[in-house]
Amino acid sequence: METMKKILLVEDDPNFGSILKDYLMMNDFEVVLAKNGMEGFEKFKKETFDVCILDVMMPYKDGFTLAKEIREKDDRIPIVFLTAKTMKEDVLKGYKAGADDYLNKPFDSEVLLVKLKAIIQRKSTATLAESNQFEFEIGDFHLNAKLRFLTYKDEPSIKLSPKENELLRMLALYQNDLMPRELALTKIWRDDNYFTSRSMDVYIAKLRKYLKLDPNVSVLNIHGEGFRLVVKED
Repeated sequence: METMKKILLVEDDPNFGSILKDYLMMNDFEVVLAKNGMEGFEKFKKETFDVCILDVMMPYKDGFTLAKEIREKDDRIPIVFLTAKTMKEDVLKGYKAGADDYLNKPFDSEVLLVKLKAIIQRKSTATLAESNQFEFEIGDFHLNAKLRFLTYKDEPSIKLSPKENELLRMLALYQNDLMPRELALTKIWRDDNYFTSRSMDVYIAKLRKYLKLDPNVSVLNIHGEGFRLVVKED
């Protein structure tokens, strides 16, 4: 069973804070509520959270300052800002402070849920990409990503180029699941634009050529999303 995701909610309006906390708990989140930035940081230091939802305008310590302190302790935890302001400067300031997303009050609670689920999915996906696994069985292929060798049964090994190797390793980490296009582009090419995207398509075509030796192995293009390395059972 999937464990409940834990949220730190920092909101100085007691009514809104308790309503939002109840709503999130009804939707299977564990929620710790703090009523100002100082209390929020104390709670953050004592427990482990999956996401932080921070009100921007708070006494003692505003959301931007709190986000900066949280980021110094954990530079990966997703942060969502809640604000009554819609000024562009505040939005930019929020992203500079390390926000993953932003919601203007009043907001649609269902939109918040969708955003939270997307952020948590992105975080778990990125965590998988950090894996230090280097040996993979892909159907009848063996990939040794340390040495960059792809071997099919007793055939001579193919020496992959560094990018072919990194791309196949990432596909193998997500075997039979979606490998997001943006993740591969930022992890391997360190950039996500039209030209690197076209370059990745060329490398996918090269990998397909190597993998066609095994009819049970294929790389599917999931339009607009990414790729799936599919290995069928015999």
